[in-house]
Amino acid sequence: MLRWVGTILGAAVVYFTLVSPDRLTQFSPAAFLRIPIEGLLLVALFLAVRGRMRTVVLAVAGVILGVLVIVRLFNLGFYTALSRPFDPILDWVLFGPAFGLVSSSVGRPAAIAVAVVLGLIVLSVPVVMTLALRRLGRLALRYRTATTRGTALLAAVWAICALFNLQAAQGLPVASDGATGTLGDQVALVRRDINDGQKFGAQAAVDAFRDVPGSQLLTGLRGKDVLFTFVESYGRNAVEDPQYAPQVNTTLDEGTRALAAKGFQARSAFLTSPITGGGSWMAHETLLSGLWVDNAQRSQTLLAGDRFTINGAFRRAGWHVAGIMPANDRDWPEGKFFQYHELYDSRNMGYKGPKFSYVPVPDQFTLAAYQRLERQPGHAPVFAEIPLVSSHAPWTPIPQMVGWDQVGDGTIYSSMSTDGDPPDVAWRTSEKIRTAYRNSIVYSLSSLISYINTYGDDNLVVVFLGDHQPSPIIVGDQASHDVPITIVAKDPKVLDRISGWGWQSGLRPDPKAPVWPMNAFRDKFLTAYA
Repeated sequence: MLRWVGTILGAAVVYFTLVSPDRLTQFSPAAFLRIPIEGLLLVALFLAVRGRMRTVVLAVAGVILGVLVIVRLFNLGFYTALSRPFDPILDWVLFGPAFGLVSSSVGRPAAIAVAVVLGLIVLSVPVVMTLALRRLGRLALRYRTATTRGTALLAAVWAICALFNLQAAQGLPVASDGATGTLGDQVALVRRDINDGQKFGAQAAVDAFRDVPGSQLLTGLRGKDVLFTFVESYGRNAVEDPQYAPQVNTTLDEGTRALAAKGFQARSAFLTSPITGGGSWMAHETLLSGLWVDNAQRSQTLLAGDRFTINGAFRRAGWHVAGIMPANDRDWPEGKFFQYHELYDSRNMGYKGPKFSYVPVPDQFTLAAYQRLERQPGHAPVFAEIPLVSSHAPWTPIPQMVGWDQVGDGTIYSSMSTDGDPPDVAWRTSEKIRTAYRNSIVYSLSSLISYINTYGDDNLVVVFLGDHQPSPIIVGDQASHDVPITIVAKDPKVLDRISGWGWQSGLRPDPKAPVWPMNAFRDKFLTAYA
């Protein structure tokens, strides 16, 4: 009985490996009513060879199927978090940030436990798969005739299903070749990565603004304090999805009216981000460099070069350039590429309050620090880049707005860091986590609007945008990569410069607003204000 139980489990493991989908949204009983052609070919090959070659066939197949299991596990995670498959060459750098996110959400011991379990799975799967195949191989030889006839019958059924394209579920044909497709996709990604480095280098070498003198740059913004703000996970769905849009749009529309009462006007549209779900730094690099940075290799190549960025343009034109990075808690050598005169992070912003899960510094404090550190009376014109990170996953807990004169050193937030559901509770249901996401976007936008309303003057220009859409857990598998972008200014001459862009009035773009690729913004911005 134990032998038969072991055989059935071995067959189930092999079958599951061959037909399992790569996306959680495709998992259903129907998804496993399929015939894997790879399994039929493996049985036929095993029966065709003799002697030691059978052992070799099973060993090689066990390793391949083990690799397939690991790839599919990674694909499940990457499609769930980033809406794309795992890249076997470039994505290893993302495991560090992923560990940090899990650690800040559920604690370091739990994160270590998860890492250990994943490591054990990676090491043990090929061995387990090989043992399962050996057991099935012995059974196939014992019942050779029945195995041969059954394989031939299933092959005929597979051919008929393939001919008529019968579907077990949406996008999952009964005649399955998914295992081959998954491994083939990984090979294609490797080939793409190998060829992409040279292609990207050639693109980076072409730059119409590289040698423009500072006297000709950004003349339309002379004397202005210019703030570029990335709002974490602020995607198009936040202003269009009925789950989020009513509250988010209320915040934006009320903000439009409040700022208009102070003399501010705004223009809004959409940009298409190179990434979704995570990898915010690649969106920052894309916007500032004018190059499409959608993977770690491109990011590393960019940061190792001397590409002319929006930051560099402001520095060359005479602005004081500051970076305020509230999520950074260690040295960031890559920051030299962006040519900051001053670089602040969570260690030197003066914050003495609590962390909010992943978020070291609340957005309102970050903006108050920017005012305190860079916009004191008599300061030189400053260009600042600030990511607002309170809307970063896991989106809970979220601080509350306080009076700007109460922000102080951040200790006022001490009692707020335990308000609401902790991440391990909020993530138990999709309703709770989506509500938490919506509330975090509302808080980040409210902080920024309130800052402009409180500290804005004739010389303040604010460009704020989303870095990427949140993960498919929040927006689903079919969401676009679009993010809202807005320019706010009190001086009408600033917005007159972009009157030809066709952007819409107010802080909220509607569905008909223009959509540009994010890497197009640098050249359009530098041209408009030259």
